[in-house]
Amino acid sequence: MAVTLEQARRVGYTCLKALLRFAFMVANNLVAIPSYVLYLIVLQPLRVLDSKSFWYIEGVLFKWLLAMVASWGWWAGYSVVEWGDDVKAVSEDEAMVLVNHQATGDVCTLMMCLQDKGTVVRQMLWLMDHIFKYTNFGIVSLIHGDFFIRQGRAHRDQQLVLLKEHLEKYYRSRNRKWIVLFPEGGFLRKRRETSQAFAKKNNLPFLKHVTLPRLGATQVILKTLVAPQENGSPAGGDAVIKESKSKGLQWVIDTTIAYPKGDPIDIQTWILGYRQPTVTHVHYRIFPVKDVPAEPKALTNWLYQRFIEKEDLLTHFYETGAFPPLQGQTKAVSREMTLSNLWLVGIQSLAFLSGGMWYCILQYFYHCLF
Repeated sequence: MAVTLEQARRVGYTCLKALLRFAFMVANNLVAIPSYVLYLIVLQPLRVLDSKSFWYIEGVLFKWLLAMVASWGWWAGYSVVEWGDDVKAVSEDEAMVLVNHQATGDVCTLMMCLQDKGTVVRQMLWLMDHIFKYTNFGIVSLIHGDFFIRQGRAHRDQQLVLLKEHLEKYYRSRNRKWIVLFPEGGFLRKRRETSQAFAKKNNLPFLKHVTLPRLGATQVILKTLVAPQENGSPAGGDAVIKESKSKGLQWVIDTTIAYPKGDPIDIQTWILGYRQPTVTHVHYRIFPVKDVPAEPKALTNWLYQRFIEKEDLLTHFYETGAFPPLQGQTKAVSREMTLSNLWLVGIQSLAFLSGGMWYCILQYFYHCLF
């Protein structure tokens, strides 16, 4: 079929836009990430003298970096509409966020839609696949204290021990409040067939839009972060000290991401912006942690039930274009999430100014030494 002049122009424009966006993203990374690292190197004396202030500043810088990632999608027209419970109400409490996983763009979507949730972004800890350690953002996540988990049965027990040690060492000492994990343990397209085979073998529901979650990380997080009086454990000496500083994990936020027609956005699309403007839909449901069972079998059933509910939510969304109303409501209410372009431009400008400043400083020291 012959290509019309208009189609050729459209393709050319799309390719040019993608190239310019990619160049901007590379420049953005080259100035923002080294600046983040250098600021924190200079602030190391503050870390010794006043650790709380140091991690406060690190959190602000971390939030700005995530806002830069959010801006790449926002300026391409990739927006978010939110449904269900309003998580702003618990933004200052400790919470575990359970998210379904379809593509690399899920992380970018969360980086965007959590930007307007108070202090959440700067005080959150992410659980992510170990491969992300080797990406451009890996050094930032390492400094921030995120946990990189290695998938696979051979590593599972060791990784859960390491996760527990990591949470005990870094979560409260760095004043973290939200912890984000993807319990499915991988992308939907990669795990669906295995999950369905497991479900058939164990007489569990057949799921198409999500997969059956894994228990390990969720159980470790609850055991480690829930306050003793909430999970029924006796409060020992150390527990009393921790409880005086924190109420412990108070909420579980069941988060469901839905893309129109079930076509997820990946990180390449987020960066290059070659897809037409798209609205991603995010549904929240908040559970008090006291209602979450601690016993492994009961917790497994509870977690399975959450993902069966996700399946129902997504089925309804793909059929109607909207999530169903919450219990007690007659009509589902959605909220369009917005970002300030002025604020995003300000953060981007600060990143490039910081990059220029650090370049001049390093050049000066280089000439002084050599």
